[in-house]
Amino acid sequence: MEAQRICILGGRGFVGRHLIPRLLRDGHDIRVVTRDMRGGARLPLLPDETVVQANPHDLEELAKVLEHADVVINLTGILNERGHNGRQFQQVHEELPRQMARICRAQGVKHVLHMSAVGAQAGMAPSFYLRSKGAGNNAIMVELGNVVPWTIFQPSVIFGPDDSFINRFAVLLRRVPGFFPLACPESRYAPVYVEDVAEAIARAVGNPRVFNKRLELCGPDVYTLRQVVEFTRDQLGIQRRIVGLSDGLSRLQASLMEFIPGKPFSRDNYQSTRIDSICQPDGRNCLGFEVFDMQPQRMAAVVPTYLKANAQDSG
Repeated sequence: MEAQRICILGGRGFVGRHLIPRLLRDGHDIRVVTRDMRGGARLPLLPDETVVQANPHDLEELAKVLEHADVVINLTGILNERGHNGRQFQQVHEELPRQMARICRAQGVKHVLHMSAVGAQAGMAPSFYLRSKGAGNNAIMVELGNVVPWTIFQPSVIFGPDDSFINRFAVLLRRVPGFFPLACPESRYAPVYVEDVAEAIARAVGNPRVFNKRLELCGPDVYTLRQVVEFTRDQLGIQRRIVGLSDGLSRLQASLMEFIPGKPFSRDNYQSTRIDSICQPDGRNCLGFEVFDMQPQRMAAVVPTYLKANAQDSG
């Protein structure tokens, strides 16, 4: 496809750091929006990548940075909020996509790609995170309608060399002696490799096959959280007994850890685990990797290539 002028919101995050080099290989001109140029400056710029400072929640600033874009990719998202009432989730996951979609429609953007999550469902999902993600999906679809093509990505938990999933458990396993108390041990995930997610997004840009479609992106294997942590432990070659907590103790752990700086595990995270993070594409309105003839890589094949090295570096 011909080169596009692509504006990315949230492009300095985990997925964006892998997506941008992939888009640049296709010859696209990339503009990345960040609220903090100091934070963005810590990451090296690539050729044909421009980073601009703007507050995406300010309508005038958002309209200005989206001006002249052919394609807009929204990767903004948070796993936890500063408060406890869902308001920040609503601002980031619902209000921002709605305003972005309105501006894209008014300015004649050719394609909007939006990052959501498996299990996102407005009004019905168990957590603020998943409900707000679902509301954001609805906002994108309603505001763009059939005027501007949209594509919504709904991945399971994403892993990769710089993730905060496998690597976080690796750090905790090395620091906690004896046994490891694990909340929600039977919650299920289909971990997906960040490079596969980036590849799918890159192949979706301007692709009519995925216009006005949702794509659920999952890895080929389903694991319980206990299995993920046990796999991580075994790859590190350390002795830790994984002790799965009951539902009540899991809820208690979430309530306590919610007040630790950084919220490593919150009550809203606990609520999200009540539904499985696995894909169920229907082949019509909801597709998967197969639309791109892709075979996502297995977690068991990729994680060992980086886990031990990361653990040694962090030690």
